[in-house]
Amino acid sequence: MTIKECYEKMGGDFDGVLKRLGSEALIQRFAVKFLNDTSFQDLKDGIESGDAAKAFRGAHTLKGVCLNLGFESLYQVSAELTEKLRDRELKDYEDLYQAVKEQYARVIEAIQEYEG
Repeated sequence: MTIKECYEKMGGDFDGVLKRLGSEALIQRFAVKFLNDTSFQDLKDGIESGDAAKAFRGAHTLKGVCLNLGFESLYQVSAELTEKLRDRELKDYEDLYQAVKEQYARVIEAIQEYEG
C-alpha cells in the first residue's frame, strides 16, 4: 500500500497535504507519528470521567492535528464534536462521539495497514 492509497482508505486529502508538506516522505513520517498522538485518548478519558473541559481539549487538538495531516473525514467529525463541546458541557454529544470513534478507527486501521 502506498501512502496515497492509505489516505484514500481513510478518507483523507492526500493532494492537499502534499501541497502543504511538499513531499511524500514528510507525509509518511507524520502520518505514522499519528499512531502515538494522545488527543483521541484525552477526548475519551474526558468523556469517560465526565470532564467536559478535558474532552473539549482532546477534541480540539484532534481536530487540529487532522486538519494539518489532511485526515479529512476524521477532521470533519472532530470539528463538529469540538463545537458541541465548546461550552464545556457533556450533553447531546453521543452521536458525534460515536462518529469520531468510527473515523478514528478507520484512520488508525489505514495507517497500520500502510505501516505493515
